[in-house]
Amino acid sequence: MAAVDLVLRPGTAENAGECGRICFEAFAGLAREHDFPPDIPSPEVGIALIGAFLTHPGFYSVVAELDGRIVGSNFLDERSPVVGVGPLTIDPAVQNRGVGRRLMRDVLDRSAERGVPGVRLLQSGYHTRSFSLYASLGFVFRETLACMQGPAILRAVPGHTVREARDADLAACNEVCRRIHGVDRGGEVADALEQGTARVVEREGRITGYATDLAFFAHAVAETTPDLQALIASAPAFGGPGLLVPASNSLLVRWGLANGLKVVQLMSLMTIGLYNEPAGAYLPSILY
Repeated sequence: MAAVDLVLRPGTAENAGECGRICFEAFAGLAREHDFPPDIPSPEVGIALIGAFLTHPGFYSVVAELDGRIVGSNFLDERSPVVGVGPLTIDPAVQNRGVGRRLMRDVLDRSAERGVPGVRLLQSGYHTRSFSLYASLGFVFRETLACMQGPAILRAVPGHTVREARDADLAACNEVCRRIHGVDRGGEVADALEQGTARVVEREGRITGYATDLAFFAHAVAETTPDLQALIASAPAFGGPGLLVPASNSLLVRWGLANGLKVVQLMSLMTIGLYNEPAGAYLPSILY
C-alpha cells in the first residue's frame, strides 16, 4: 500500500500502547539487522517513552494510519527555542514505502509554521537509509557522536564541585547554554529540575556547567572539558544506552575510554536552520 493512502493526525494518550510497541519493534529489528544492541530494550520501555511524549505539553506528536491502523509516529520536542525531532518510528511491515518521509515533512511543516530558528536530530550511524532521508529533506551533517556506556566513574575532579541543581540555578544554566550554543534549553532544564535529575558543576564559586541527567535522553553543557568530566564522573550510572560524546572532543573520548567506558555505536547530529559551532564542551541528548 502506498504512502498516498496515509492519514496523519495528532497523537493521543490512548495511542501509547500501539505506538510504543511499534517503537520497540522498529528499533529492535533495525539493531538486530546490523548486530547492535537495541536503543529501546523492551516493549514496556517503548510504551512508557511514547506515553510520556504523547502526554507532555511541550511535545508535538503526529501518528500515521493506514486503513485505520497505526503504522508509525513522530515527535517534535518544542520545550526550547531550537526543536528536536524524534523518535521517528515506522511499523516494520510498512517500512520503505514513504511513511517516514511523510511523517518527517509533517514535523518540518510544523516547525516552519511556528517559525523556529532551528531543527535538529540524531540518527544511528549504521542506519544509512535514515541518513539519506534526512539529507534529502535538507538536514546538514554536523558531528559524529560516540554513544559510550560503562561503569560509574565516581571520582572528583580537582577544583570542581558538583551538586544537585536548584530552581534558583535555572537562569545560570540557561546563560551557560547560550554562551556555548547560542541558544538555551530552558524547557528541558526546568523539567529536569522538577524531576530531580539536574546537577550543576561549580568552579571558582560560579556555575560553569550543568547536566539535565547523565543519560541517553538528557543533555549537558559546560564551559570546558574538565567541567564536563566532573559532571560525568559524579553520576552513579549512565541511563539508557549511554552518553552521547562528540567524537571531535578527542580528550573527552580518550578520558572516557581510560575510565572504563566503551563505544556502543556511532551516531550523527544533523540540523536545519540555526546552528552555532559549540564554544565549549557538551553532550547532546538523543533528541539533539
